[in-house]
Amino acid sequence: MAITTRDQLIDALANNSSRIIIDKASIANQTAGGYSSLWRATGQPAQAAIPGTTAAIPTSATTGAMGFANQTDPVKSYLAWLNAASGNAATSVEVHDRVGHVGGLVLNITTSQNALLDLDSGGLNLVAARRGDANFSDLQWWLEVYTDGGATASNATINVTFNDGTSANLSVQAVGGTLRAGRMLPLTPLIQVADQGKFIRDINTVILSASTGTAGNFGFTATRPRTVLPTNIANKTEVADWAQLGLPEVANDSCLQLIALCSTTSTGTLRGGGKIAHG
Repeated sequence: MAITTRDQLIDALANNSSRIIIDKASIANQTAGGYSSLWRATGQPAQAAIPGTTAAIPTSATTGAMGFANQTDPVKSYLAWLNAASGNAATSVEVHDRVGHVGGLVLNITTSQNALLDLDSGGLNLVAARRGDANFSDLQWWLEVYTDGGATASNATINVTFNDGTSANLSVQAVGGTLRAGRMLPLTPLIQVADQGKFIRDINTVILSASTGTAGNFGFTATRPRTVLPTNIANKTEVADWAQLGLPEVANDSCLQLIALCSTTSTGTLRGGGKIAHG
């Protein structure tokens, strides 16, 4: 069973849905045109814990996730309605399923750090319904910062494994210069020309070119994008129905989190809500 008609969708929204509540504080010291994670922002959903050095797959029960009721097959869940008002104009609010993360890495050493986030054979048991395509092409990968690093310039060399089993190094520029908590640096655009058409499957290690001067705390995160809602005018509520959202299916246990594409040097407050329809 799945929602296949407008009448079924209307019935599910009215009579069989999980409500989403969003009320997130602004995170300062961000970058205009950069991505920022609201995983650690205070408010609702509650502030999440910083991941440990052992990789994990968070779920809808993890603090920081937008909770909803798991369904029993053949009933499915869909993100069907969303509204949000941002304190900043021209900010895009994205909803992702946070399918894997690892943290506890530091920014003040230049030796190799194990950053094993293995979604293929690492014993994490990421189910296909959350992963998407078997070649990992539905996932995005990030370097995520949890506490500020130091001011000294540094670059990161990240060793990854692709879906075909081959490995390569990705180079992230400027992880020094006081990389602030909340920043998310996308890794997929860093895949070199020789490896175009491949998709990241695992993160292995990371080496910094220099100590930034402060340990800080960072890690790596894999997400599956589900939808996006532009908030064009500050403090004006924008509303998107199922058609605008694309009616993405929400697999059981999905760890739905918010990511902001900032228009200025903060994420801005974010308030809103929505519904996950079941049917």
